[in-house]
Amino acid sequence: MASDERADASLLSATDSTALIAPSEYRDQFSDLPIAEAQILRDQVKTPEVKTSFFSAYRYATMRDKFVIAFAVFCAAAEGSIKAAMPIMFGLFAQNFTDYITSRDFYGYFGGYDNFMYEYEKYTTASYFNSSDFNSSYFTDSPYYESTYNFTMIPMYVSDDDFQREASYNSIYFIYFAIAEMLFSYVFVFTLIDRGDVLAARIRQNYLGAILKQNMAYFDKLGTGEITTRISSDTMMIQDGISEKLGYLISFSSTFVCSFIVGYSLSPRLAGFLSIVAVFIVGSFIFASSRMTALYSKALNGSSAGGSIVEEVLSSIRNVQAFGIQERLSSRYDYFLGVSQRYALRAGFYAGSISGIAWLGLYLDDAMAFYEGPKFLLRNEISILALVTILASMIQGLFAITSITVHVRAVSASASAINKIYTTIDRESAIDSASLAGRTLDKVEGNLELKDVKFIYPSRPDVIVMQNFNLKIKAGTTVALVGASGSGKSTIVGLIERFYKPVKGKVYFDGVDIEELNVKWLRQQIALVQQEPILFAGTVYENVAFGLIGTSFEFASEIEKRALVEDACTQANAMIFIDTLPKGLDTHVGDRGFLLSGGQKQRVAIARAIVSNPKILLLDEATSALDTKSEGIVQDALDKASKNRTTIVIAHRLSTIKDANTIVVMNRGVILETGTHDELIAKRGEYYGLVQTQNVEHDIEKTFEQAEIIDGVEVDSVEEMLDEKAVLDGEVQSESEESSTSMDKETSRLLLSRTKTARSISSAIASNMVEETEKQYTVKELFFFLYDLSRPEAKLNLIALGFTIIMAAGYPYLSTVYSGSVDALGELPDEEAMLRRLKVNNITYLIMGAIELICPIMAVGLFSYSGQRLVRRIRMRTLRQIVRQDIGFFDMKANTSGSLTSAISKDSGAIEGLSGATLGQLFNSAIMLFGAIGVALGVAWKLAAVASSCIPLLLASGFYRFYLLAKHQASVKAAYGQSSSYACEAASSIKTVAALTKEDHVIVNYKNALDSLHTGGVRQNSNSAMLYALSQSLVYLIQALIFWYGSTLVRTDNYSVYMFFVAMISITNGTQNGSIIFSYALDMARAYDAAGNIKRLYEHEPLIDSWSNEGEVLNDTDGNIEFKNVHFRYPTRLQVPVLRGLNLTVKRGQYVALVGASGCGKSTTIGLLERFYNPLSGQIFLDGRDISTLNINDYRSHIALVQQEPTLYSGSVRENVKYGSLDVEISDEAMYDACKKANIHDFIMSLPDGYETMCGAKGSLFSGGQKQRIAIARALIRDPKVLLLDEATSALDNESEKVVQTALDNAAKGRTTIAIAHRLSTIQKADIIYVFENGRVLESGTHQELLANKMKYYELVKLQALEQN
Repeated sequence: MASDERADASLLSATDSTALIAPSEYRDQFSDLPIAEAQILRDQVKTPEVKTSFFSAYRYATMRDKFVIAFAVFCAAAEGSIKAAMPIMFGLFAQNFTDYITSRDFYGYFGGYDNFMYEYEKYTTASYFNSSDFNSSYFTDSPYYESTYNFTMIPMYVSDDDFQREASYNSIYFIYFAIAEMLFSYVFVFTLIDRGDVLAARIRQNYLGAILKQNMAYFDKLGTGEITTRISSDTMMIQDGISEKLGYLISFSSTFVCSFIVGYSLSPRLAGFLSIVAVFIVGSFIFASSRMTALYSKALNGSSAGGSIVEEVLSSIRNVQAFGIQERLSSRYDYFLGVSQRYALRAGFYAGSISGIAWLGLYLDDAMAFYEGPKFLLRNEISILALVTILASMIQGLFAITSITVHVRAVSASASAINKIYTTIDRESAIDSASLAGRTLDKVEGNLELKDVKFIYPSRPDVIVMQNFNLKIKAGTTVALVGASGSGKSTIVGLIERFYKPVKGKVYFDGVDIEELNVKWLRQQIALVQQEPILFAGTVYENVAFGLIGTSFEFASEIEKRALVEDACTQANAMIFIDTLPKGLDTHVGDRGFLLSGGQKQRVAIARAIVSNPKILLLDEATSALDTKSEGIVQDALDKASKNRTTIVIAHRLSTIKDANTIVVMNRGVILETGTHDELIAKRGEYYGLVQTQNVEHDIEKTFEQAEIIDGVEVDSVEEMLDEKAVLDGEVQSESEESSTSMDKETSRLLLSRTKTARSISSAIASNMVEETEKQYTVKELFFFLYDLSRPEAKLNLIALGFTIIMAAGYPYLSTVYSGSVDALGELPDEEAMLRRLKVNNITYLIMGAIELICPIMAVGLFSYSGQRLVRRIRMRTLRQIVRQDIGFFDMKANTSGSLTSAISKDSGAIEGLSGATLGQLFNSAIMLFGAIGVALGVAWKLAAVASSCIPLLLASGFYRFYLLAKHQASVKAAYGQSSSYACEAASSIKTVAALTKEDHVIVNYKNALDSLHTGGVRQNSNSAMLYALSQSLVYLIQALIFWYGSTLVRTDNYSVYMFFVAMISITNGTQNGSIIFSYALDMARAYDAAGNIKRLYEHEPLIDSWSNEGEVLNDTDGNIEFKNVHFRYPTRLQVPVLRGLNLTVKRGQYVALVGASGCGKSTTIGLLERFYNPLSGQIFLDGRDISTLNINDYRSHIALVQQEPTLYSGSVRENVKYGSLDVEISDEAMYDACKKANIHDFIMSLPDGYETMCGAKGSLFSGGQKQRIAIARALIRDPKVLLLDEATSALDNESEKVVQTALDNAAKGRTTIAIAHRLSTIQKADIIYVFENGRVLESGTHQELLANKMKYYELVKLQALEQN
């Protein structure tokens, strides 16, 4: 467990990418090396930390972009300032209503204005003249006596008509505000969304461009899953922070600032007093925001590191399912999710504290205003208008702060993501393929020289790969490099391609140090075919045409390019199988070429290499994946292609390099001997020993010389019979059968022709298979789906909801207290009555402030906690559900490892975007809206009923916006998934991309994909912005209605100031909160789309379910296997038959070999045995039981698989070997034993960290042969009853192959072994050899029996004879 955590910690630190150059007193992994050498290695791996800010997101903005964004920012600020103007209108109406109601009540008491004036004139006259005929009690007994005693305190008379006219006039301003609101809101929302799309796309392009130009050492610890996560999830965070949420942030900030400007303009002293609270809030806000940014940055590291694990798992899904290690690898992913969750949780509580402190400030402001404000009134320093306006302004500003939290979170997260993205973008590559620096040569001959080269891999500084290495290669010659795995052969290719730098010595190209040459130009003079061929998603034609990049034919006409491609494919013996494909050259090869067999991929890669007629050809085991027949023909093509150009061949099969001008035998970075084939054979040294191990039969040649024909068929005809095109097209050779036996006739009839029965069975079943349509869900269905997912957090969510209800209910209740405070001001000049009422209200404000401080912290914090747990569980369950699927699911074009990795990150991120603080804000706003309506109906039902009737319009516009965005997200998903997959594919195949100088092509295609995504979304963004603007403007129109109709009710229904202000404040704030809900429409749309994706995946039941407990469990098994009339076609290519009635039997303990041409069905047979697929018809039996009736996990536990292309996982060697065992706690002794059998133990122990040595992403820190031996050890450690070897020794050198083959022979004893082999030397001792042709068994028998038959196997053996004896 400790090793797990160390490995995970190292991966997490690797993703942080901050390997700074250490000061002299600090030691790092390179410190023990000479200073100059250490610096060369550091330069290749260091990634200095860069200083970025939020504004770094605009690095790629043009002047036009900056002007447009500046205008949008101005519009957002203007929109916010409109809200700040509302308190002025509020104060104006408060003054008008107070004046009118005071006038109405005063003069109404005296029977009206005219009657009062008449009586008052009599009163003043009588008093003045001491008249006895006037009844003074008429005034002295009235409640207004003290007021009327002072002539100046008689209220100003306001008539009904004047009041209504004034109210109607002021209401018109709200219509003006609504128009301005619509205009400003539309402009800033649309502009920021649109430019956010554009700028995020440019950041993605530059990030991918920066990735593609990095030197190879950068990728030794960086997983492609992290790249996928960064380019999808992290850039989405940046886009979120610079799009509409930035506009909302600016708008609310503008409201905050402008509100204080309004307050200070009316009374600097009172506003200054109230600003104490604002200073406290802003200080807390800055501190909490900085902590949020830091915590989200750490959370991103965890999720990105986990993304690399996901990509590794999904890109090797066959290996994962074969060994049943889904849960073990998933648990490593869960570790990093735990890291991310811990930091995100703490950030959530900081977000809640911002909101809580803001609410506390709002109530403190109320208390302070109504405590200090009346003193200003009594001193006649301000009016009621000014007091109410100042207080409303302060509240408006503080309310803006409470609404700003979620948007600050988005901007903070984007700032964290910017730093991570720009750390890569700003990294200076030690070998920059994008740089224009460096020389180009006018004439290229092709001379190469390595002089005094010392080389160390930066990822393994303790191991010296080469020391004082010297090698000269003359132009036009072919030099072959042979030797054990790890001897430095592939390193030479890497140095010539400038993938790495030597720490000492030089590499010369035509006498020029290659470090002086332009990197891209140099690579364009070289063609590379790697040991593990990499193809890109696209057609066969496109893949071959990539070889023309950088040549004069890159921009040639389509006709000319197609001719070159066809010629190259013909030379590479690829047209034979290409012509059988459904669309020929235009057939799609699938993700990483998975729709082609290994040999077919290799031939396409060779065609790609020779299509440009390069000056230098590097062949790193170029024919290792080819069958014998194809290898011979392709080798002839390569021999021709090698003429007049420099060729370096790395070969384990010595048959491929007999004609080389020079053969260099290497061991551990040292040249042991050089010479031609004949010279080295004559020396009888190391090379001679290697040759001896690869002789199939010493007496075969003599047998061949005696054989002119094969059962009446000339050898040339047999070669024709081996032609894949002839076989797959079902063309039967015209040959004389009269001298053949009846058995020969039957074999020829069954195996060299298509039977109608076979075709009808597979075709009929395939034609009845209906492609699934993507299911769509309603909002209700997805709501309950997410509700069910979050059941484990139900108690937490209920508690959080309780705090939210209390928090949200406080604001509608505040309207009653606030209205009471405004109404209390009308008690003047009765100072005592006014202060008594305000004292009670102020105590209420303080109590509510304390409650509102705690509630947001708890609500947002708990929602964040439950949200993070939900997202973690969704990610884990999604990964488990994905790895649960059968292999047919991964064969589909849409389900590439890159797109699935991106989907896990993006979909769960969308759910996360709607949880935590956002979910709390949504609940808060909804409760405020309906709570406000309830309070208003209870106090002033007429006004509330009319105003509330308009709210459905507000909600409808918001919901329609959500609908449009959700619809848009569906189209975005397809385009975005495709572009993410494309980027991931390029990053995971970086060596191939670099060798082809395909970087610019990748970036252009990626840019086009993003541009089309943006172009398609412009109209939707415009509609979305318009609907948001409409919903915002409706708030002002509703307020216009409230003030107009409210004034009518005050005039006609005797509404008091208290009744009107309760209804007005409640409805106004309710509508504002209702409009806030739909500022999250984009988040809701993304969450809706993501929830649909997740639900579809969860409901997808695989045909072969690794979760199923159904099926018979075998207590023990003997290992008898039988294929009975098996027909099969791949689900993604139902039109192409693969197996056509396969029948074969393997008895207990037998060693059985499958041989045949590439694409004949050998690997498919292994896949069916592993139950990766079900056959279309026919049955497969294990010990007499149909394997489809057996429990899938128990069945696979009896089988071990070693694939053609070995798969290792990031982590230690110990972990990778033990993944093969069913026992998680298996002993180290068993591991050592398995590694010894696989001939890898001594090598592992020679490493500085032994079994704790990290393998790197996908085992990148080991050579192909080393990876294969570790993979073999992984298979042997589980002691399987059935051992499946799919070219298990193809990547091994001769010495290792001999030892490992002996180990495999020993391991095969007592168990059933099925081996696919192209090297017939590895299977000549097999108990039975099945020769495949056209999806059937052509012939079978032992090695000697098949030689005696003199059919196809005989021809294959002849082709592999290495030397005359």
